[in-house]
Amino acid sequence: MAEGHVATISVLVDNSPGVLVRVAGLIRRRGVNIHSLSVGPTENAAISRMTIVVDTPPERTEQFAKQLRKLVEVRRATAVNGATTVDRELALVKVNATPGARMEIMEIANVFRASVVDLTDRTMTLEVTGKGEKIDAILSLLAKHGIREVARTGQVTLVRGAQAT
Repeated sequence: MAEGHVATISVLVDNSPGVLVRVAGLIRRRGVNIHSLSVGPTENAAISRMTIVVDTPPERTEQFAKQLRKLVEVRRATAVNGATTVDRELALVKVNATPGARMEIMEIANVFRASVVDLTDRTMTLEVTGKGEKIDAILSLLAKHGIREVARTGQVTLVRGAQAT
């Protein structure tokens, strides 16, 4: 993926206009590369959760989270580690699917517990969820059939157990 260390930061922010721009601006000013950024509502309509996966050295990850906490709209920013989290991603994959290739594509989909969400005379669209590595693996196997389009959500993360993220 990248040469550096990939870190995940979970951020709770006010659900208001401009917050994403301010967070992205801070990331840009620090010269940090974003691998994925997912934003969505939480159980509280006034708060959104951002899961930011960035390329930053381990010694800078917590510092980066502290810098995010200084933004007025940020309620919490936590550097999380994969051993204590549940991480998932969703991908939609549109692949060439001639009648002769459909059975093999279905077998690949079954191994990865992917669902067929659309089928035409020329294409098949699969929905697959899991860790990024799982999605990378199914994409690798489907490549020989000709991938037409891929849409990935980016990683979402929660800390395991009763602890809040």
